[in-house]
This record gives sequence, C-alpha cells and structure tokens, in this order.
Amino acid sequence: MIGKFITASVAVASLVACTPPQDPALNDSIVTIKSNFDVETTMDRLEQAVQDKSLRIFARIDHAANAKAMDLQMRPSTLLIFGSPKIGSPLMREAPTMGLDLPVKALVYEGTDGQVYLSYNNPAYLKQRHNVVTNTAPLDKMTKALAGLSTQATSE
Repeated sequence: MIGKFITASVAVASLVACTPPQDPALNDSIVTIKSNFDVETTMDRLEQAVQDKSLRIFARIDHAANAKAMDLQMRPSTLLIFGSPKIGSPLMREAPTMGLDLPVKALVYEGTDGQVYLSYNNPAYLKQRHNVVTNTAPLDKMTKALAGLSTQATSE
C-alpha cells in the first residue's frame, strides 16, 4: 500500500514539476524561459555555455531516465547543477542556509503544453529567502550570468 502511494506521489510530483508556474507569487522566485529547442538540445547548449564561462558542473540529472528505470513515465526533464565556489562560498559564509540553493540548479523540461522550458531560482529571491544583506554583489552578478546563459541555451 505504501509503495503504491509513493509511486502515485512521484507520478503527481513529476506532472506538477513539468508545468510552468501559474501562480504570480511563484514567478518572483522562479525564472522560466521558453526554449526554441528540445530538452536535450537545450540542456546541451546550457552545459556548453556554462563550460564556456569556466563554471564548474557538479551534476547533470536526467529525471525522465531515472523515472523510466523505475517503470514510471514522465516528460523529458533534466537538471544541471553548476556554479563557482568563488561566488557561492562567500554567500554561504554570510548565510549558511544558502547551501540549500547553491550550487545553482537549472531545470530544462517539457511542459504539459509540449513547450520546452528552462527554469532556475531567481537570485533576487535567494537574497530575500536567505536574508543576505551585506554581500549582495555576487547575487547581482549571478542574475546577469543566469540571464545570459539561459539566452544562449534557449535562443538561436
């Protein structure tokens, strides 16, 4: 019984995770951009853009492949975890809870509408969420970098 509940919960969570945020309050915390490419191409382009900026890639997680390995179905969804310890470490010294959100995570997925999206946490939201008040410059830099990386990944 518990196994069926967990399986159903994973399936529902997978469906919800593949739908762009509709709640305006969420739009402040999550940046979502439409891609002109499929999930794999968008992720490959993002990974290349990250490498071109000499940022460190910590992991690339294919959620759909992991679901398939458990005989579950979900739309394509891949997470890239990346960043720079030079930027993240000072932020985590000021606000240790920042380690919950760093390194940066970018999700590329196919929504329920068939459109491919790239989403990431808005650094301005992270500033507020973790009460960063003195060391805000890295988050401002992160905002610009993520916008540029996302554009490279999603546009021609």
